[in-house]
Amino acid sequence: MISSITFLVLLAITIFLFYRSIHTIVKNIKLGKPLDINDQKGKRWKTMFLVAIGQSKMVKRPIAGVLHIMVYVGFILVNIEMLEILIDGISGSHRIFAFIPYYNVLISVFEVFALMVIVACLVFLFRRNGLRLSRFHKAEMTAWPKLDANIILITEVLLMTALFSMNAADQVLQMKGVEHYPQTGAFLISGFLVPLFSGFSVSTLEFIDGFGWWFHIVGVFAFLNYIPYSKHFHVFLAFPNVYYSKLKPATYISNMEAVTNEVKIAMGIISEEEAGTEEVARFGAKDVRDLTWKSLSDAYTCTECGRCTDVCPANLTGKKLSPRKIIMDTRDRLEIVGKGVAKNGPAFDDNKALWGDYISPEELWACTTCNACTNECPVDIDHVSIIMELRRYSSLEEASTPATLNAALTNIENNGAPWQFSAEDRLLWADGLNVPIMADVFNAGKKPEYLFWVSSAGAFDDRYKKVVRSFVKILNHLKTDFAVLGKEESDSGDVARRAGNEMLFQMQALMNIETLNAYEVKKIVCCDPHDFNTLKNEYPDLDGNYEVIHHTQFLQEQIAAGNLKIDGNAFEGSTITYHDPCYLGRGNGEYDAPREVLSAIPSVKVEMKNNKASSLCCGAGGGQMFKEAEPGEKEIFMERTEQALETGCSIVATACPFCMAMITDGIKYKQKESEVKNYDIAELVALSMNL
Repeated sequence: MISSITFLVLLAITIFLFYRSIHTIVKNIKLGKPLDINDQKGKRWKTMFLVAIGQSKMVKRPIAGVLHIMVYVGFILVNIEMLEILIDGISGSHRIFAFIPYYNVLISVFEVFALMVIVACLVFLFRRNGLRLSRFHKAEMTAWPKLDANIILITEVLLMTALFSMNAADQVLQMKGVEHYPQTGAFLISGFLVPLFSGFSVSTLEFIDGFGWWFHIVGVFAFLNYIPYSKHFHVFLAFPNVYYSKLKPATYISNMEAVTNEVKIAMGIISEEEAGTEEVARFGAKDVRDLTWKSLSDAYTCTECGRCTDVCPANLTGKKLSPRKIIMDTRDRLEIVGKGVAKNGPAFDDNKALWGDYISPEELWACTTCNACTNECPVDIDHVSIIMELRRYSSLEEASTPATLNAALTNIENNGAPWQFSAEDRLLWADGLNVPIMADVFNAGKKPEYLFWVSSAGAFDDRYKKVVRSFVKILNHLKTDFAVLGKEESDSGDVARRAGNEMLFQMQALMNIETLNAYEVKKIVCCDPHDFNTLKNEYPDLDGNYEVIHHTQFLQEQIAAGNLKIDGNAFEGSTITYHDPCYLGRGNGEYDAPREVLSAIPSVKVEMKNNKASSLCCGAGGGQMFKEAEPGEKEIFMERTEQALETGCSIVATACPFCMAMITDGIKYKQKESEVKNYDIAELVALSMNL
């Protein structure tokens, strides 16, 4: 009776404390801005089963993945036995399910998984403290995060060990015929401990059995209430967090509807009366309460595994940015704000903020928005969305955009391009080519099948002009029905949005959409993955809905249809490696089309060690193309160039103007211009066909 009452009291305290912790965390998450996520429920359930339950992203790193699955599956299965322990604890019975046929087989299965948990945890402890893997010892991994991980691992080892001791003592007591110990048969793993325990007295064995039982159950209760204060809270939050994860392309950035009305008023699209009178308290995020509840959920779900930081190109090259730290800082700040609000109410203000006090400008502006971090995260955390909201605040509220990047934004505002060229010069790249102009074609009563979006780089960057010229030659060779906007085209706004200047982005977007809709454009083909992503994924938020394809996709379709035959031998004997642009590959999942086009060109193909989803960024995205890189050990583009050169290639194929600029500079700095060339895929096709 005393034992049962003690158990019930402990159970009640455990449930109360756990509920209180969960209630506090839910309240903290609700401090975030509202966000409606109620779409594609079928896909969301599928993603949750694959990623959260199926651990699909863990196995990208086989050793760590298998070990984690051993702990994950083992701990779940072993704790099925908790049902019996709970009933025994409440009723005062002992092994109440012993009457079940093959009970000993069931317990033996549990023991096998318990042993797997012990083995995996010991390996994890060795990896962290013996091998000292670098990602577990970054600057943000201070004493507490390291201790937290070790506490959990050691606790799991002790809990499983207690289970084996309890079962071994139980088996010996059964053999001795002690009352209240029903005959169950031998248990597989703990059976090996029976010879060690067989010489103990009954009282000693009963103590070991009782101690093991109470240690296990009290340990589980303590573990349950420790988890909300630990990174291991992902055990619970991973499932809803993955369910509500971002389903749109990784490089999509959400629209700021609060800015849209301001821009439409400024452009004369709507009046102030039509826009309404609701004022926006703040543009972007200065502190955690300016972030959405989903970003705050991300912060609590972080496992601190460091996979995001391990693949971050900025961190890899010695820069201050660590995606893991961004998430940990957000969680730490949220804890403080949550306590302050609970004590002092919504008006709580400690004169500190996430922006500036926790996350520095140096960290903020080092991000290339390549989404390597989000791709790697095993629980689908969106680090970039937090960085972008902080950049928006930095740009729109503090006007603290880096000077050189701000100059590019000023050029976009004044000239419609990041460079200081006149919009009147936007068609000079086409000199000597047959390039139909949309205004002329439309006024003649025709509607071209494709609009070729040239992009600012295609119009003004001397190197990339050669790429768009090559692509136009292919279009003409195929007799494709296309036209360009010419002087009416303006920058897509990609750089402005990634720099946080949402006002400028939307002005550019709405202006371009007005032009495109006036010409009743349906299909767009473009060479720049950044513009491809913006036109395809972000313009629809502003009623710009078009079928947008990248030029490598267009070329692949034409080759597959038999319309484009590459029969030249210009590159026969050459060795080509392909660099995946972040905004085409990780961002929009296109890895095959460029490779299929290259496979049609007679040559030798080799892959870099980081390719496809694990491709390393060139370092130019997220506005980096137009600003000085943050301090580090080396430039990102040099790291990527070195990876390309390691393949022994004679040609680096690219499919993005930013990538081309970075790789070309890298080859130049490595003094390999005479040995290694950088071509866009369109150029390789055109040169192969001698166009």
